[in-house]
Amino acid sequence: MPPLSYLRPAIRSAGHRARLTGRAAPGESPKLRVPLSAYVVDCAVYVDGERLPGRWTHDEAISEVRERGEGFAWIGLHEPTEDQINGIAETYGLHELAVEDAVHAHNRPKLERYDETLFMVLKTVRYVGHRDPTAATEIVETGEVMAFLGRDFVVTVRHGRHSGLRDVRRRLEEDPEQLALGPSVVLHAIADHVVDTYIDVAREIEGDIDEIEAEVFSPKSTMDPEQIYVMKREILDLRRAVMPLVGPMRKLSEGYSSLIPHDVRSYFRDVDDHLGGVAEQVAGFNELLTTLVDAVLAKISMRQNNDMRKITAYAGLISVPTMVAGVYGMNFDYMPELHWNFGYPMVLLVIAVVCGLLYRNFRRNNWL
Repeated sequence: MPPLSYLRPAIRSAGHRARLTGRAAPGESPKLRVPLSAYVVDCAVYVDGERLPGRWTHDEAISEVRERGEGFAWIGLHEPTEDQINGIAETYGLHELAVEDAVHAHNRPKLERYDETLFMVLKTVRYVGHRDPTAATEIVETGEVMAFLGRDFVVTVRHGRHSGLRDVRRRLEEDPEQLALGPSVVLHAIADHVVDTYIDVAREIEGDIDEIEAEVFSPKSTMDPEQIYVMKREILDLRRAVMPLVGPMRKLSEGYSSLIPHDVRSYFRDVDDHLGGVAEQVAGFNELLTTLVDAVLAKISMRQNNDMRKITAYAGLISVPTMVAGVYGMNFDYMPELHWNFGYPMVLLVIAVVCGLLYRNFRRNNWL
């Protein structure tokens, strides 16, 4: 029987292969080496800005980081259930209240500090393409990204179909020098990505509002205010994503936590500046749409007034023959011109002349 020392290299090699394939190494429980679950999008370990090869479970990743005493782990989750996230929460020491928010979603953008962990919620938005903004029923689709930030880990939780972070991770991995600054860089990259989407969506919505504005003020427009209310509702969704994020972003740029190094705060200040611009733009959208609603209602009121004037004018024209017919319809024997041969044409002529004068006056006053 060979000495145990000859077997150790083989066991370590098998363990390395197990990490790459997701299978259990010799002497290990199968539960410890499992492939990434459906809700775990990616799990990686980064040291000096470089991603270590292999596939990692959440406990392996943090163990590797802490054994080395450097680097950090980044786990990406997509819509996990409470049972699915509990194991990660226990291993990484995530606060139960933050975990509950991460599972159930539908939170306002916020930043909370739990002991040595930061928990941040960001709302993601996506512009829904359409042919005509005056007939669209949905313009903005929303989702959520939550991030748990520790000294040696980042755990991101996504809700929604459009809130993927694959491109964010790829860009960071292509810039090892930036990634070497630590896990706070990941939080900055996520925030920067989300705010950039705000800018893109705001640009698209600005084009839609320009089209609606041109339609409202066109001479023969029949714009319905209901569609502007739909646009206001979509702007409100964007406003709910942008406005509450201003405070948390300002905190991160001003040294809210020691988890954000001084070198990274300047990056958050840049994101905060962009976010402030989007916030002002969204507020302007809301005010402009309110003005357009008032303009549409004013045009409707004017159109109704014109209709009422036309109805009144025609009623005045009809009242003349009605009055004459009513008088002569009383059938008295002694009435002027009853027995005159030209009495009937004379009455018709008088009616025509009076109605003509009324019509001319109504047209001159723009009632008809």
